[in-house]
Amino acid sequence: MDERQGKDALGDIGFGDRPRATYASDPARSRGRLFDEPESPTRTPFQRDRDRIIHSTAFRRLKHKTQVFVAHEGDHYRTRLTHSIEVAQIARALARALRGDEDLAEAVALVHDFGHTPFGHTGEDALNEKMAAWGGFDHNAQSLRVVTRLERRYAEFDGLNLTWETLEGLVKHNGPLTDASGKGLKGPVPQAIRDYSELQDLELDRFAGIEAQCAAIADDIAYNAHDIDDGLRAGLLTLDMLGEVGLPGSILNGVRAKYPQLDDVRTGHELMRRQITLMVEDVIASTAANIERLKPDSADAVRAAGGTLVTFSASMAAAEKELKAFLYKHLYRHAEVMRVRADAEQIVRELFDVYFADPRAMPDGWREGLDRAEDRIKARSVADFLAGMTDTYALKEHRRLFDHTPDLS
Repeated sequence: MDERQGKDALGDIGFGDRPRATYASDPARSRGRLFDEPESPTRTPFQRDRDRIIHSTAFRRLKHKTQVFVAHEGDHYRTRLTHSIEVAQIARALARALRGDEDLAEAVALVHDFGHTPFGHTGEDALNEKMAAWGGFDHNAQSLRVVTRLERRYAEFDGLNLTWETLEGLVKHNGPLTDASGKGLKGPVPQAIRDYSELQDLELDRFAGIEAQCAAIADDIAYNAHDIDDGLRAGLLTLDMLGEVGLPGSILNGVRAKYPQLDDVRTGHELMRRQITLMVEDVIASTAANIERLKPDSADAVRAAGGTLVTFSASMAAAEKELKAFLYKHLYRHAEVMRVRADAEQIVRELFDVYFADPRAMPDGWREGLDRAEDRIKARSVADFLAGMTDTYALKEHRRLFDHTPDLS
């Protein structure tokens, strides 16, 4: 395929040297912030959101939060922070190619995991179980709580006071949460999301803008690649195992044919970067076709399209589904990973029980007034405190409060 044919296959691709498309989110026409602020003379509203996210405490804490492998297991495994940066890089590349607003796509990508607990989805499952009587725990809703209530950096408001578009993207990057009547599409909508939407309507029954959709699919592309990389590094996956899976297998065949003497480590890296490239280019071509078919002429037309515009092709979607099933079976449910998960769940459950029974076990700033509070309020405060912990802090707290703490190494 020559260069011209390649560009034709990818549609009207942008390289950052042309104006945003008509269907992109325009920062000059942002729906604004919950609390009015003077505009910055040097940054668009979406650039300002991105900067606030990067400078937040929650962003720094992602450095010591688990992606798949517990943070202290090795310096080279992904953490929530490195994962978020990789997602942001891919989201920005997609938004640039599709002529969306790159800064908004980056902001949504960087903030999307703020609500994750220590120990990844394991911690979330344990905390959701403990919070079952009070509406459960959802990391997406917790991300919204972090950026609208729990970050306390500004004199005039709690949270980061992000724009409507960034908050909409955070809440709905994986699609609408309700039908037109307000009924939850996947069960009840978390109360934190409903409460905020009463203050600033996030239009929970509509899709998010093109930039948030770029961030959502960038999340899939990033973890499908880097979880393979981490699995190979941990010795839980092998190149021969990956050779039996459609997408990585076809890429491996090409790498080995071109570089028959290449060592396994470099072969794995070639696999990762080529897989990311293939998936990104597939999304660009598929989305360009969706845009050409639907011809949205505004950001609101994207929201009202009735479906996701930023998609894989049918063949890539099938290959990605097969890869996810493989990773679930051989990595996420590997016996060693499950052993660590069980111990991590124990840590989260026991910490919750201690703090709920005696809020004085929590530090200043978290325990005030909770000894007389309703159980609902006390439980939510404990969940906020626990969800904000890093892996290392959760382990430290457990050692402080218990005689024995599981070894997660």
